[in-house]
Amino acid sequence: MFAQWHRARRADGLALRRALPDRLLPLLVAAMAVLAALALAGATGAQILSARWSSGAASMLTIQIPDPEAPATAKTTPPLTRADAVLAALADTPGAARVHRLDKAELATLLAPWLGQQNDFALTLPAIVELHMQAARPADADALARRLAATAPGTLVERNAEWGERLGRLADSLHSCALLAVAIVVGIAVVLIAATTRAGLAARRLPIELIHAMGATDGYIAGRFARRTALLAFIGGLAGSVLALPLLVLLSRVAAPFATSATPPPTPTADWATGWTTLAHTLPTPLVATLLALAPAAALIGWLTTQATVRAWLRTLP
Repeated sequence: MFAQWHRARRADGLALRRALPDRLLPLLVAAMAVLAALALAGATGAQILSARWSSGAASMLTIQIPDPEAPATAKTTPPLTRADAVLAALADTPGAARVHRLDKAELATLLAPWLGQQNDFALTLPAIVELHMQAARPADADALARRLAATAPGTLVERNAEWGERLGRLADSLHSCALLAVAIVVGIAVVLIAATTRAGLAARRLPIELIHAMGATDGYIAGRFARRTALLAFIGGLAGSVLALPLLVLLSRVAAPFATSATPPPTPTADWATGWTTLAHTLPTPLVATLLALAPAAALIGWLTTQATVRAWLRTLP
């Protein structure tokens, strides 16, 4: 009795397993999921870079002090060098969060792309000082330059906000392009699911017309197709998420130096607990949440598309 009930429960009068094959649609959805994951990764990365570049560059000034070891113009007790006098003046700047003078090793690293790894320079290099301002207190570069020139003539103050704004606009453009790519991928997925559903409807036209004439509602028939399509789309979305995960981890490790000054994330391991911890530190939290939501989103798109396609097709029946 139980076996008969189980077979009856699993019976499929519409033969949806033949109408909607369980191989082609998941494969197509998996490919769309990989493309969507990569596009969403680009959108998330562009947004993070835009926020970092805009806020970081806008809140930092670069000060160059020629002949830093010469005596300062201002009379102080004890006498200060030009570099020390500028550092003292910067420390008293309203809204200053951090003042950092680059040491010889940092200057060598900064000039290495142009001068190589040679540390002995023939000319005296100017002192380079980074002034980090509080976000709520933007610096007046012109007023600061005049004040420092009175202490150490020839001191240059470079405002980085303009470049930060340009980089921010570039990142915003990349973010918009990535979102457009996501929209295109979703549109292609909708077209593919609709075409697959219409092919399944055409293959089972006679049984559908028969049960429809016997009183089956549009909601019942559309629901049977939609549940089948949603399951296949969920499987495809899950497979696409798994396939996209190594690519996203690799891209995150490559982009890490541009997004943070911290050390690169550790290499993922085979241990599950350590692997999830490493993944949380490797991928941005919004991207992890998006990756987890990819399969449910694919199932929802499949369900809605199939419902609309089947109901529209049923309205054409006599």
